[in-house]
Amino acid sequence: MTPDALIADLHDRLVAAQERERRAAAQLAEVRRLQAGGESDDEHDPEGVPVSFEWSKAAAVLEAAQAERVALEDAVRRARLGTYGICARCGRPIDPRRLAVRPAATLCIDCAQRS
Repeated sequence: MTPDALIADLHDRLVAAQERERRAAAQLAEVRRLQAGGESDDEHDPEGVPVSFEWSKAAAVLEAAQAERVALEDAVRRARLGTYGICARCGRPIDPRRLAVRPAATLCIDCAQRS
């Protein structure tokens, strides 16, 4: 893959991650709205899911989406610098198959297994 194609692919993945982050933030905002409005006092409802559970789930999804976005932003930066695909620990190339699955990977599989 050419450097320009690589950056374009990473950028597309970054845009998708930003959209997941936006949706997760909107979901968390909705849970906050429900909680603040007192619309759902389901903490003791055996048939309902507690708002606190929904809050925790939405917050975890948002945190994961933010971490993915940050990792992909870093991957785009490394691609522009020409260091993408180089292990941050040992300096050897990261297997392209690993990068296909984990495009923001900063460690080769050997170094990742040692961590």
